[in-house]
Amino acid sequence: DVRLQSLLRVQPLPTAMAQAHQATCAAMLAALERRRDVLPAISLVGDDALGQAGIAAQAAAALGLSLHVLRAEDLPQNHAELEALAVLWEREAVLLDSALLVDCGDEAASKTVARFVDRLGGLVFTAGREALHCERAALRFSVHKPDTAEQKRLWQQALGAEGERLNGSLDAVAAQFLLSAQTIATQGMQLRPELAASDAPDAVLWNACRSLSRSRLDELAQRIAPAAQWDDLILPPAQAANLRQIAAHVQQRLTVYQDWGFANKGTRGLGISVLFAGESGTGKTMAAEVLANELRLELYRIDLSSVVSKYIGETEKNLRRVFDAAEECGAMLLFDEADALFGKRSEVKDSHDRYANIEVSYLLQRMEAYRGLAILTTNLKTALDTAFQRRLRFVVQFPFPDQEQRAAIWRGVFPQATPCDQLDFAKLSRLHAAGGNIRNIALNAAFTAADAQQPVCMAHLLQAAHHEAGKRERPLSDAETKGWI
Repeated sequence: DVRLQSLLRVQPLPTAMAQAHQATCAAMLAALERRRDVLPAISLVGDDALGQAGIAAQAAAALGLSLHVLRAEDLPQNHAELEALAVLWEREAVLLDSALLVDCGDEAASKTVARFVDRLGGLVFTAGREALHCERAALRFSVHKPDTAEQKRLWQQALGAEGERLNGSLDAVAAQFLLSAQTIATQGMQLRPELAASDAPDAVLWNACRSLSRSRLDELAQRIAPAAQWDDLILPPAQAANLRQIAAHVQQRLTVYQDWGFANKGTRGLGISVLFAGESGTGKTMAAEVLANELRLELYRIDLSSVVSKYIGETEKNLRRVFDAAEECGAMLLFDEADALFGKRSEVKDSHDRYANIEVSYLLQRMEAYRGLAILTTNLKTALDTAFQRRLRFVVQFPFPDQEQRAAIWRGVFPQATPCDQLDFAKLSRLHAAGGNIRNIALNAAFTAADAQQPVCMAHLLQAAHHEAGKRERPLSDAETKGWI
């Protein structure tokens, strides 16, 4: 019917299915066989939208039916229009021998969806993150993305002979990226020629997975192109060792969780959640860049102050969208300004206090369950509730650099191509400034020197240092700049 053409699309049969999804499909068909007298609605619940559609199409095909998909957002709110749509679909279902899948997307199944499903006869599926609640008899099945071991098997199946060249890297890919079976099958088929022609097939596969869903995450967060390396990071030995340990936890997850069986003890706490605490400019963002470079991951900064909403439920919805998009492309998440959400839990005096605590708990739960690396940053560690700190895998304190560390930062802040004239790093290190401020001073001095067509000298740095101090409203002392010029 022309009135339905813009609302419905045909769902093709899946080209690949996870073993757990095949078992779900078989259980669904068995349940339908037992209830042939009263056909129930089928509610598919979980985080794998493609898997849900594939299971519904496979089950419909086993019953001799095709499958059409209708988005929940396209359902009319008006009761008369909803009734007219139901009549149109029931006629099409008979003429086309088709079942219907109502796709709820990321939203909960609304009352409109429930009314529509209650009105229909025939085989009807709903797919979404939450179960459908309707008056009609319904069966519920959970459909989540394949686990690590199953993703590795699906990659081997999708890549065929080319997968034999990737044995080692497939473990890392399966552990880092959370993809549906259909996505793996499609990507594997597309990548086969490129893998066969490449001398570095591991990098080809890894980069292809990194790019998946990146555009969706670009809408929610700021992507940072990591440039910093380990040598650029000036930290005390204890903090540097903590960062290397974080990298090791990410790299060895498959061995510890799957091969050594820690995942069998429960899924709680398997995510790698980290807190970076320290004054502004002490290297927290640079440390995140170093880890992203080491682990070959996309790095996204999320400003928590913009994610937190005054409307009940909106903060969790915003956070869920971020984590869902990040899990697919295996991104590293950097949550700036954790103080915006992670203040000490207040005494619950009203519903607002209670809900603020729920938002914090939700973020921590998602961080613990997140397959990638999630980092929170704060300028004031004492503002965080100790109960929240206990739920973090690592807490790294970034101290204000001492004079020796400041000298090291000064020595490394100028690129090799920058012309410099008799810079005294010992005198520069007396300036009480963090690494971020030192970089600002060096950059401003470089522009001043370039404009004067001169190499960077102590006079340029002194002028830039006074400018930076003015920004911070903290005048420089004579002891800090004595002997610069």
